[in-house]
Amino acid sequence: MTVDIREVLEGAEPGIDRVLRRAFGAQDPATGEQIANLWNEVRASGHLLAEFVAVADGAIVGHVGVSHCWLDARRELVDVAVLSPLSTDPDHQGAGVGTALVAAAIAWAGAAGRPALFLEGSPAFYGARGFERASARGFEAPSRRIPDPAFQVVTFANHAAWMSGRVVYPEVWWRHDSVGLRDPEPPAP
Repeated sequence: MTVDIREVLEGAEPGIDRVLRRAFGAQDPATGEQIANLWNEVRASGHLLAEFVAVADGAIVGHVGVSHCWLDARRELVDVAVLSPLSTDPDHQGAGVGTALVAAAIAWAGAAGRPALFLEGSPAFYGARGFERASARGFEAPSRRIPDPAFQVVTFANHAAWMSGRVVYPEVWWRHDSVGLRDPEPPAP
């Protein structure tokens, strides 16, 4: 299977929506719907910076989004980026689609002059693709619900030592309750 990674063109939204719903809804269709609705609102909110799709045999089989967020550094508020969501159609997982999409997002963020690209995700998966624990670089997660190993970053050439502090997501992420993990049960006393 040959997969092409492309920037999103007008009219790709239905294919992206399908991939988001299938990838995130495999275990729970409500989660797929939540992520698709979130991403549609991020796109409409003006916080979207870049989108890439993976195309195989003329169909969208993967997607990654990069959107705006801030770093609340002591000296000033810094424009940075967040990689989310990353999705691969379940029928195409394990074929390198996600890896290629992550590489496209990293390349875009570096070329765009953002000093850092953040995400919440698997340290094993993203660590093998260039990300590192953000707290080790002096960054604080936007929510205490994000496990420390899951809060990760790639920094670029224009990152300066003074650029540390809390990452701040736009309101749309909070409105959709899509920051950090929700525990279904409180911890036992």
